[in-house]
Amino acid sequence: MNDASPLSPSVPPPRPESGEHHSLTVSDAQSGQRIDRLLAETLPGLSRSRIKALIEGGHLTCSGVLLREPAHVARTGMAFALTVPPAAPARPEAEHHDLPILFEDRDLIVIDKPAGLVVHPAPGNESGTLVNALLGHCGEDLEGIGGEKRPGIVHRLDKDTSGLMVAAKTPLAHQALSNAFAARTIDRAYLALAWGVLPAETEFDGPIGRDRRDRKRMAVVTGPTGKHALTRVRRLDLLHHAVSLVECRLATGRTHQIRVHLSHAGHPLLGDPVYLRRIPAAARALPAIARAAALDFPRQALHAARLGFTHPRTGEALLFTSEPPADFRALLTALQRED
Repeated sequence: MNDASPLSPSVPPPRPESGEHHSLTVSDAQSGQRIDRLLAETLPGLSRSRIKALIEGGHLTCSGVLLREPAHVARTGMAFALTVPPAAPARPEAEHHDLPILFEDRDLIVIDKPAGLVVHPAPGNESGTLVNALLGHCGEDLEGIGGEKRPGIVHRLDKDTSGLMVAAKTPLAHQALSNAFAARTIDRAYLALAWGVLPAETEFDGPIGRDRRDRKRMAVVTGPTGKHALTRVRRLDLLHHAVSLVECRLATGRTHQIRVHLSHAGHPLLGDPVYLRRIPAAARALPAIARAAALDFPRQALHAARLGFTHPRTGEALLFTSEPPADFRALLTALQRED
């Protein structure tokens, strides 16, 4: 460690992953370096990629001001403080929750995920997830995937999207289902309520990547960062010439694909907390009760209603359907009112 710019105590540094705080005042010799490189040199227990992720995740301050740019150039006298949160458990804990199970055998399980349920444990959601619940439910039935007894998550739904999901319990099912999703042979359809008047049938073909202005959002982008994405949409109903009830079918499976494509086309989903940034003009066409219900809906109005695939062991064609949950149905009923 360079004595001219020590980390906070002048004693052997703590283990970097133990949830500690580190401070650094830049010396003349260190001036001019990128801050991620400088911290990686000063904290040998943390890789540069880990430090970059911590910075982008909001764990670094400079003189008390939050700094999210790993390429920020350090100058003499700058005071940096890095907080390293405790490491997440290497393996999610098994938990026992009621799961709406539609089908289960030795190879796989199909569930009707409620809105509000996170699929994977992550910082801030280490417990209470679908993976935790599947570990608790399946227990010793899991044969092991990748050398670890865990369910094979082969596709995801956003936290506040409800509907059908399949998870693998065996390596055979995990490989077969992963291949089927990659080959786009899975039959899946979503119901959504979108602002405005969508055509009777249309498709959106726009590459999707991380939004350059807001990394928490995805966007239709140009250039090498965009991944091909195709969404086919069929209008099922038109409510007050203001809201379209649509069926969406995915030819690809990009993050937030339906939400991004419809928002980009000027038809964001009702209630979408990420892609609906202002009150749509179409809201003025709704009667008072319907307008209040549409504007107050607390999540994206999106439901995975259909899931079909070939059973990886038996070769049987399986098809599952799911009615939208109570909050979605109540919203639809309010939109259909004439008063």
